[in-house]
Amino acid sequence: MNRLSGASSAYLRQHANNPVDWWPWGIEALEQALDLDRPIFLSIGYAACHWCHVMAHESFEDPAIAKLLNDNFIPVKVDREERPDVDAIYMATTQLLNGSGGWPMSVFLLPDTRPFMAGTYYPPVDRHGQVGFGRLLVAMSEAWTTQREAVEARARSLQEATEREISFVDHVAPHEESLDLRSIRESLRDELIERVDANGGFGGAPKFPRPSFVSALLEFEDKQSVDAVTRSLDAMSRRGLYDHLRGGFARYCVDDEWHVPHFEKMLCDQSLLARVYLQAARRFPNHPEWRDVALDTLNFVTTDLRVDDGFASSLDADAGGVEGSHVTWSVDEVSQALVASGQIDQRERALRRWRIVSPGDFEGRSIPRLASNEPFLCPEELLATRDALRAARAQRAQPARDEKIILEWNAMFASACLMTNEPGYVSLACDLLASLRDSHHSGSIWWRTEQRQAHASAADIAWLCDASIDAFEATGDGSWLEGASELGRYLVDHYWDGTVPTSRAPNVGSGLFSQSDLVRDLPSRPKEIFDGATPSSHAVACRALARLGLCLADDDALCVAQRLVTLGASLLTRQPSAAPDLVEASGFALEGLEIVIPGNENELSEHVRLSYMVRSVLITGDGSPLLKDRHPGVAYVCRGGVCQLPVRTPNDLDELVRELSR
Repeated sequence: MNRLSGASSAYLRQHANNPVDWWPWGIEALEQALDLDRPIFLSIGYAACHWCHVMAHESFEDPAIAKLLNDNFIPVKVDREERPDVDAIYMATTQLLNGSGGWPMSVFLLPDTRPFMAGTYYPPVDRHGQVGFGRLLVAMSEAWTTQREAVEARARSLQEATEREISFVDHVAPHEESLDLRSIRESLRDELIERVDANGGFGGAPKFPRPSFVSALLEFEDKQSVDAVTRSLDAMSRRGLYDHLRGGFARYCVDDEWHVPHFEKMLCDQSLLARVYLQAARRFPNHPEWRDVALDTLNFVTTDLRVDDGFASSLDADAGGVEGSHVTWSVDEVSQALVASGQIDQRERALRRWRIVSPGDFEGRSIPRLASNEPFLCPEELLATRDALRAARAQRAQPARDEKIILEWNAMFASACLMTNEPGYVSLACDLLASLRDSHHSGSIWWRTEQRQAHASAADIAWLCDASIDAFEATGDGSWLEGASELGRYLVDHYWDGTVPTSRAPNVGSGLFSQSDLVRDLPSRPKEIFDGATPSSHAVACRALARLGLCLADDDALCVAQRLVTLGASLLTRQPSAAPDLVEASGFALEGLEIVIPGNENELSEHVRLSYMVRSVLITGDGSPLLKDRHPGVAYVCRGGVCQLPVRTPNDLDELVRELSR
């Protein structure tokens, strides 16, 4: 059988020809399990996942293991990027059972989708203390046949625990007191300062970039905060996490020095990291190289991830079956490339800049990193040398590209482009957002990918709404606000749990489900409040709806955002580092500033676009009722319906915003 060949996901299509009779997740697979009274084996991964490919090659391509799966289970394959809702539910189970999770995720379910066993990667045979996958399949099948009651009892218990985990926000004790956001921001800063290490970043290996943590420190002026920001941004952009020949950030590093990356590149990481480097460059004008990092990252996306009218989700870690082979170098390979291009006189300079030595310290090869005295941007005298190395690298086996266009991640990228305030990138972002409205929307439904097979998640809609507000701020075109308002209504109509808050009844409703009420193939509807590699849908929705409410003087939209703050208030007061993006969003919802600058483009609005201003929205051009009856040539700064006296100069505007933001 070949049920995956027509799937929208490249990851699913990769498995279409192996001997396992895979089903895609959906009603048909679930009905088949019930009809045949067989447990489901659920495998969740994604295209750029190295260990997903390893398990597929070792186990799913093995005829004996495939027969065990086909004869005793309903095998179901899920791309976590396409179905983050399915992933969220069973990742909670995996973490409950194992204390941690990861991909590939391997979960055994009753025919009614309740889990009874979960893990991650399994070798094909017993190895290094791990049970072999073949032996595990036999044990699970025998348990289903001979110990049904025990299996079902375990499933009941696990399902109850999973339900509590995926609806954490419903079980948080209410925080009765008013929130002191300044104190919360300071508590978050103190937590992060405790966690930052000498190499930059906020934890040991494996070491992930956490742009939200860096962003949370930017507004503080104390030496520890500034040092943590500087150390982290410099380390991530100058060491092995960054691809210094081609551009772009790897997913994470396997060591704590940012030296050895796990080589896949994800669109979401490029977008979020570009945003924080742009923010930091605004906050610290004495570090212009941070803007260079952001622009180089955006350029990598436009050159290497462009697909039709959007951007692909990822590049694999592997190339030609070898992890990182497209990135690493030997000294001899550098010499050969430079001889062929007539650049051999720059050999020693190139080896020094990119720290390529013999033997290298990654399996005998070198991962390019910048020497301490080298600028981030390639010096002019080395541009031809860099191009020669790029050309030689292009002749190697290249990593596969997952070409699905994810709504959430493309909206993130548009937001990053808009933050540059450069006409070319602003135009690209506006074109991208307009394209997404065509490719990911049909009738009255929003979809997560251009194939329109998986409903949009709350994060998809929230990011598109937020990026549309960014487009309004960048252009002053009121049509972007109109589009953001429509998205805000869609978010509330299809994802809100319970009665929707309004200015008349603000304290109702239980927050946002991460998936739409139009989805029919889930055992339950998760909610997402903890921030991870990407911000939670709870936080992004809060920020988007708060900004929308500020821009349109829409008290109802603001009430929904404020209700999201209230629902997460206990988490913010007790463990703000678990939800740094909600800390930021709460500032818009409870303390947001409206900077209203009537008239066409002028010095004041351009100044705001280039400045670091927290918890504020720029309202200019047309489309907002707050522009009515205001005089051009001045800026009005307002909060909670109260406006200060208008100011006429950038310096006066900076001083006023600084005073109100304390």
